[in-house]
Amino acid sequence: MAHKAGFVNIIGNPNVGKSTLMNALVGERLSIITSKAQTTRHRIMGIVNGEDFQIVYSDTPGMLKPNYKLHEKMMKFVDVALTDADVVLLVTDINDTNAIPENFFNDLKKITQPILHIINKIDTSTQEVLEAKISFWKDALPNSEIIAASALTKFNVSYIFDRIIAVLPESPAYYDKDQLTDKSERFFVSEIIREKILMFYDKEVPYSVEVIVEDFKEKPEITVIRAVILVARESQKPIIIGDGGRAIKKLGTESRKSIEKFIDKKVYLDLNVKVDPDWRDNELRLKRMGYAE
Repeated sequence: MAHKAGFVNIIGNPNVGKSTLMNALVGERLSIITSKAQTTRHRIMGIVNGEDFQIVYSDTPGMLKPNYKLHEKMMKFVDVALTDADVVLLVTDINDTNAIPENFFNDLKKITQPILHIINKIDTSTQEVLEAKISFWKDALPNSEIIAASALTKFNVSYIFDRIIAVLPESPAYYDKDQLTDKSERFFVSEIIREKILMFYDKEVPYSVEVIVEDFKEKPEITVIRAVILVARESQKPIIIGDGGRAIKKLGTESRKSIEKFIDKKVYLDLNVKVDPDWRDNELRLKRMGYAE
């Protein structure tokens, strides 16, 4: 049997379950998952290998109308994901009433690559609603193959995998067969900390935050990590720190536990908070954070 390989890019509106689906397909927790929108900011690749195939999954930020340069950079990841995909996984939420942004929807109607349209979270709805959604999408996007699924409960995830293999092009592998992702441990450490911020803090604070790992030193007995939490306003710094430092202590403890589980090693984690009002609109700053075009 000929070897198959290709880039399977996952796109959709914020909070429709793209990261949950990719993690289920990859079998590793690579993309952060919370109940809040805009959790994924970067394009994150997860690689699944078999004897005669290699699937390079790519989780992308949720499609949105940009308010900052940060958002513009995030949407560039989606643009590129549409153009370089061998297979597109379009994910929609059966309960989501938000339309796909017109520019992305028009691009989807034009592309010639296979589109597997995953109607996600069907475990939260009814058969009647599902049938109505399928009927709507058959008319709206006739060049796609519709699959009803629940990434959270893994319903139909194995079928999605089989369909991906079926439509994947013949090709040699793009990456080493033992490679899991294109991102570094530093990147995932920053994502783990940012995930905890999304979990523990309310309102606009998590969306104004970026985490930068400034130091990552592996020693025989312990890995020493120093990270900076950037906030956009002076008023947000005491919120992150909390009364008597209690909030940042909790953040550090929970982040450390998850990082230790991820890298399978004891960790010393030092967190500091800095104010940078312009980080979301600073071109050079964003490039250094990995938001390059």
